Amino acid sequence: MGDLPAGFLRPDWPAPAGVRALCSLREGGVSAGPYASLNLGDHVGDDPAAVAENRRRFARALDARPVFLQQVHGAQVVQLAPDSADGEQADACWTRERGVACTIMVADCLPVLLSDREGRCVAAAHCGWRGLAGAGGRGVLEALWDAWWPQVATSAPAAAQRTLAWLGPCIGPRAFEVGGEVKAAFEAVDADAARRFTPVSAGKWLADLPALARDRLGALGIEALYGNDGSTAWCTVSNPSSFFSHRRDRVSGRFAASIWRG
Repeated sequence: MGDLPAGFLRPDWPAPAGVRALCSLREGGVSAGPYASLNLGDHVGDDPAAVAENRRRFARALDARPVFLQQVHGAQVVQLAPDSADGEQADACWTRERGVACTIMVADCLPVLLSDREGRCVAAAHCGWRGLAGAGGRGVLEALWDAWWPQVATSAPAAAQRTLAWLGPCIGPRAFEVGGEVKAAFEAVDADAARRFTPVSAGKWLADLPALARDRLGALGIEALYGNDGSTAWCTVSNPSSFFSHRRDRVSGRFAASIWRG
């Protein structure tokens, strides 16, 4: 890996040899104002030259090529190749290639990184509530799983036992106020999802996004879950010096989580 700038977050999980992961924070870039300083989003109003330089710095820290998707809060999944271009519309990606980093940009949504225990295949997903809930119980994690498990084992249950997942920073359960449509979207698939919502006023709840994602991963059979436990240290809204947050600032940059085979 290249030089790791101060302030980057390295996932603490038992990834196999050869699998690397990194999550950027706010510092270490050249953007100014609400985008200060390592904004990696090219769609939020920042100076394109500053974003390009920030992305160069991020790639240098990875010592790999991050592929930036056009994320739309959907469930489209793409396979990344050495010549994959930035900007493909998808909210999840996977690859077997070395030196190609599956990369998810966020500023309150939840990045989820996956690896198999042998380090042969890596993946990443962008989990806002819409993409996570999906439709009819099929959201971005289920769509990624359908593409992922045949790369890992001969059956989905066997693949689940050979899969590790790391959940990155996101809006925390004390900051994510939602309406009834969000609660209903999850309860329509799993009545137990109600326990992930805390009422705060008429028609309003606080939603635990990382717990909802852990539930969805658990339903797929994935038990080796690491990272975001819903505590304040992981909350993008509560830590302005570390994380961009659209919910907090409205005009905001984006940080990114990447996973790749070195």
